[in-house]
Amino acid sequence: MTGQPTRMRGNLGLLSIVLFGLAYMAPAVVTSTFGVIAATSEGAAPTAYLVATGAMLLTGLSYARLARIIPSSGSVYTYARRMLDSRFGFLAGWAMLLDYLFLPMVAFLVQSIYLHAQYPAVPQWLWLVINIVFATAVNVIGLKVADKVNKTLLIAVTGCLLVLLVLCVRHGLGHGGTAAAGDAIWNSATSISAVTAAAAVAAYAFLGFDAVSTLSEEARDPQRTIARGIVLTVLAGGVVFVTLSFAMQWAHPGGAFADESSAGYAVSTLVGGQGFADVANTLTMLGGFASCVAIQASTSRLMFVMGRDNVLPRPVFGRLHGKLLTPVPNVLIVAAVALLATTLTLADATSFINFGAFLGFTLVNVCVIAYAVRQWRSGDRPSLSGFVLLPLAGAAVDVYLLTQLDATATRLGLGWMAIGVVYLVVLTKGLRRPAPELRVDDQEPTAAAR
Repeated sequence: MTGQPTRMRGNLGLLSIVLFGLAYMAPAVVTSTFGVIAATSEGAAPTAYLVATGAMLLTGLSYARLARIIPSSGSVYTYARRMLDSRFGFLAGWAMLLDYLFLPMVAFLVQSIYLHAQYPAVPQWLWLVINIVFATAVNVIGLKVADKVNKTLLIAVTGCLLVLLVLCVRHGLGHGGTAAAGDAIWNSATSISAVTAAAAVAAYAFLGFDAVSTLSEEARDPQRTIARGIVLTVLAGGVVFVTLSFAMQWAHPGGAFADESSAGYAVSTLVGGQGFADVANTLTMLGGFASCVAIQASTSRLMFVMGRDNVLPRPVFGRLHGKLLTPVPNVLIVAAVALLATTLTLADATSFINFGAFLGFTLVNVCVIAYAVRQWRSGDRPSLSGFVLLPLAGAAVDVYLLTQLDATATRLGLGWMAIGVVYLVVLTKGLRRPAPELRVDDQEPTAAAR
C-alpha cells in the first residue's frame, strides 16, 4: 500500500450530496409502495408517511451530529468504533454490510423485473446484466460522472412525479372534492394502530439516507455539508412521499385495490390513461437506475473504509485505482454480488436488508449518547435534549422497527451477525485486542471524486 492514496478528496457540494441521497432513496418508490401503505393504514397513506418521516428524522439528526464530530467516510462503522469500541465498530460495519451489499442486488433486481414486464422480449436476466454493467461503468469512472447521471435522471423523474401530482389533484377535485382530500389524511376506518403499522412499512422507503454519511471524504466542508445533507435528504424525501401519497390517496380513496403491488400503476392509469402510465413507468425505471448507481457507490466506499482499516483484507478492499482514484475492486465486488440476483427472488433478497439497516440506525443513536457521556466526564455539557432524549427516542423507534421484521429476516440477520462475531473473534485473537484501524493523516495523498 506504500504510495497508495488512502483518503478521498472533497469536491461535492450540498446540492450534489442531497441529490445523491434522494437518488439512493429513489423518490418514485412511493408509487410502487402506495398500495401496501394505503391498505395497511386503511386509506391514510400520507399520514403513515408523515409518521415515518418524523421517526426517520430522529435518526437522521443523530447521523448529522456525528457527521459534524467525525467528518470521515464509513458511516455507522466509523462512528461506532470511535464512540464505543473498535470491536463494536466492526460489528456495526458488519451489520451495515448486510444492508449495503444486498441493497444493490434488490435495486438491480427491481429494475430488471419492471423492465422485463414492460419489454418482455428482453429476458429478465439480461436486463439485470445491462443495468449492472452500465452502473458499474459510471461508478468506476467516479462520482463526478455519477453526480451528473443522478442529476439528469432525477430531473426526469421529478418532472414525471409532478405531472402525476397534478393529474391526481385534478381527478380528486372532480371526484369527491375537498371532503375526499380530508379523508385521505384520516377517515372513519383509520386508527392509530393502522397508521403506525403502515408507518413501520413506509419507513423502508427512507433506507439509504444514511448513505450520505459515506461521502464525508468527498464533500466540501464535510462537517457542515454532510450534516445538513443528511437532514435535508430525510426532509426532502418526506415531502415527496407525503405530498405524492396524499394526491394518490385523494384520487383513489380507501385501501382496497385489485393488486396492492401494482396500485401505483393503476392510479396512474386512472388519472392519466394507459399512455401516461406507461411513460411514467419508464421514467420511474430511469430513476431506479440513478438509485442503482448511488447504492453501488456508497457500498463500495463503506467497503473501502473497512479495507483501509484492515478489518477487511486491505490489499483487495482498501485500494484505490491509480489513475481513476476510485475503489474499483469494491465496485466490481458489488457488481458480482448483484449478479447473484439471477438466482434469488425479490422477497429473498429484500429479507437480508432490513435487519442490518435498523440495527445500524439503533447504534448511531447509541453513539450520540456515548459521545454525550464522554463530554460530561470531561467537564462539557452537551444539550440533554439533542444528545440524549432525541437519540433515545430514535433508538426506541428503530428497535420497534426491528421487531416488525418477519421471522425470515430476523433469522437471516442473526445468522449474518453470528458469522461476523466468529470473524471478529479470529481477527482480535479472542477479543483480546482491538480490531485493526489505519490512522490516516490529513496530509496524506488524496483521491479525487471524479
